[in-house]
Amino acid sequence: MKNKSEALQTVGWREWVGLPDFGVNSIKAKVDTGARTSSLHAFDIERFENGGQKMVRFTIHPEQRSKKKSQRVTAPLLDKRSVRPSSGETEMRLVVEITIELMGKRRPVEFTLTRRDAMGFRMLLGRQALRGFFVVDPGRSYLNGRRVKGTRRLKK
Repeated sequence: MKNKSEALQTVGWREWVGLPDFGVNSIKAKVDTGARTSSLHAFDIERFENGGQKMVRFTIHPEQRSKKKSQRVTAPLLDKRSVRPSSGETEMRLVVEITIELMGKRRPVEFTLTRRDAMGFRMLLGRQALRGFFVVDPGRSYLNGRRVKGTRRLKK
């Protein structure tokens, strides 16, 4: 947690976020202070053990409205939690910890894995991911830079 005297960085209500451990430079995320936990669009979810450690393998589509650039990734399984999404119906979700990169900072964030096909964003960053590091300006977007069309890099 930051010292109170240190200023928190400001992010907009939507941002491009990197997943450096997966080689993903940009995925569009909705920053949602109304959600406690962050979530990531994932499918073909497979649980397994590796050397006694519980793991999960899943597929992500970093680009919205594109299934061409799907990526199979693996992460340690932290937990299984009951989550109440915007639909109002409780569902059980697997929880993994993934390092994100936002505003030049890297930090581990807990994500629940779920299908977000019908949602406008592949990722939702909740309060726990923001706490102690970022404040949200709901009137601004992409303070972390904009994704350059046809590339996986960010333009500052």
